[in-house]
Order: sequence, then C-alpha cells, then structure tokens
Amino acid sequence: MNLLRSKLFSRIYYFLILLILITSAGTIGFMFIEGWGFIDAFYMTIITVSTVGFSEVAEMSIEGKLFTSFLIISSFGSFAYAITSITTFVVGGKYKKHLREYKMTQQLRIMKDHVIICGYGRVGSQVASDLRASGIQFVILEKDEQLISHQEDDANFLFGDSTDDEILKRASISKAKAIITCLPKDADNLYVVLTARQLNDKVLIVSRASNPSSVSKLKFAGANNVIMPDAVGGSHMASLVGNPDVMEFIDSIRVQGYMESNVESISYEELPEELRGHTIGELESRGVTGVTIVGFKSDDGEYMINPDFDIKVDKGSKLFVLGSKKQIRNLVQHFELNRK
Repeated sequence: MNLLRSKLFSRIYYFLILLILITSAGTIGFMFIEGWGFIDAFYMTIITVSTVGFSEVAEMSIEGKLFTSFLIISSFGSFAYAITSITTFVVGGKYKKHLREYKMTQQLRIMKDHVIICGYGRVGSQVASDLRASGIQFVILEKDEQLISHQEDDANFLFGDSTDDEILKRASISKAKAIITCLPKDADNLYVVLTARQLNDKVLIVSRASNPSSVSKLKFAGANNVIMPDAVGGSHMASLVGNPDVMEFIDSIRVQGYMESNVESISYEELPEELRGHTIGELESRGVTGVTIVGFKSDDGEYMINPDFDIKVDKGSKLFVLGSKKQIRNLVQHFELNRK
C-alpha cells in the first residue's frame, strides 16, 4: 500500500481539495467578472478568503463587489477550518501517530514468527523490554493513544483494543509464534485468549491473571501458560528471605536469549543431523564449549533435572544447557544451531 493512498492522508486530501475548490472558484470568478489576468485574480482570491486586509488590485465593478462579498461569506469559515485542521493534523501529533501506524503495518506484512504483546502497562512494558534485549521481533497492541504518543518513534505499536478481532488480524496473528496478553482485567485476557486460539490454533499463548480462580478458565480457553505477576513477585520475595543464597544464584542466571543469558534450550530439530538420536552422554562427550546439560524435556512433556546419560534425544524432545554467555555463543556457533 502506497503511503499517499493510506488513511494517513485521507483527511488532508479532503481539506486540500476544499482549499483548491475555493481558490479556483474565486480566481475564475474574478477573471470572468472583472476581466483580470490569472495572477491578479488569484492574488485577489487569496487576500479575500484569508481576510488579510490588503487593498484591491484594481477598481471593481458592482458585480465584482457583490461576488467578493459572496466569496467572503461562503468561504471564510471553510478556508479557516481547512487551514486549522491541516495545521492541527501535522503539528498536533496525529500525523506522527498515523505515520507510526503505517510503518508498523508495512513491517507486519513481511514479519513472521513474531510475538504479539497485548497491553503496554507495567507488565507489558517489561515483556517488551526483555524481548527487545533478546532480539525477538514483537508488536504491541495498546488502546491508550496518549501512552503510545509518549513512546519512541521506532516503537512497534499498533493503536487499538486487543479484544477486537480485527486488531489481532492486523497484527498478523496467523503468522505469529506467540501472543502475550498483559491486560489488567482477567475478562479481557480471557477474550483475547479465546480469539487468538480461534485465529491461530498453533500459536503459543501466555496470559496474565490477577485472580487465582481465572487461571483454570484461561487454560481451558486455550492459554498454554498463565502467570500471576503478584503471586510470582510475592513468592520470589519470600524465597529471598528463606533461601537467599539460592535465589540470588538463580537471579544471576537470566533467561533472556542465548546472547544475554546463561541458560538455553536446544530442541531436537535444532541439532545437526549427525547429533540427532544420540544419548545425552554421547552429546556430553562431544561437547567442546564447556556447557553442561542440566535438564531434559521428553516428547510427551515430562521434565527431568540432571538427566541420565543413557537418555536418548528423540524427535520432539529438548535439552537445557547451563553455561556462561561466551560458552552459550560458542555452543550455537560450533554446532551451527538453527537460531532465528
């Protein structure tokens, strides 16, 4: 879609056409009634409709004076309204909002395997910050226009209500790999989960919940994971008192993508073909990057901590490795893991 054909300029087109019609009518009228040339007629039209107060370009006839009076009465309000509207649109911030929306729409046309964030409150803003640090593409759906206007120009925002089906479609939910709904009301999150699962039955859905009774409902609606930020935060603070050393160690292991973290998951499909189907012991013996396999997820979803060496890595399973940032990077580069 061409920028000039987008709704960004739809209102400007209306006012520009209005200005052209007023100016054209006045210019043609003066040329026909007074017999003036184009420049004089155009100049007289401009000073008339803008009411700047300059004198006439020449002595006018009675018909010319009547036409001038009619032009002032019929065009003064329209001319002033058009100029004011265009100025407000450009200077008042609406142009910036529509331009941001147009750029995001164009980006979404080619974007796939991205994450959709519903809501940009305290939770949503933290999610966006972590995804940005991990280099993961995302788009934020937010209905608070004032909140969007205060963000940086390159922020990935779409203005609209996340509970609206059309907004989710505009965010290319059919091509998204995950949707995270961080809305403050559980009812809104439930609606988003239901709609998202209907529009994309394979998308990973993570939902926020404020009430414990909403957890089961959200999972029944199709959410893969349900997080209660207040409960998680409270449990974390209590654990810092009960087991401070353990929690501080866990906090030092930040799971934010292999370029920034010490923990990373490796799926069966990401391994080179020559390493697929081997046991964990065989993979450990070939490890040259210093990482340690600390966890395993079987194809039926069962998790194991410190898995036995004789467990075979089959299709659908995942490995969890622990190491420094440098070791994780070396692991990805050495085994040429398929990372996006």
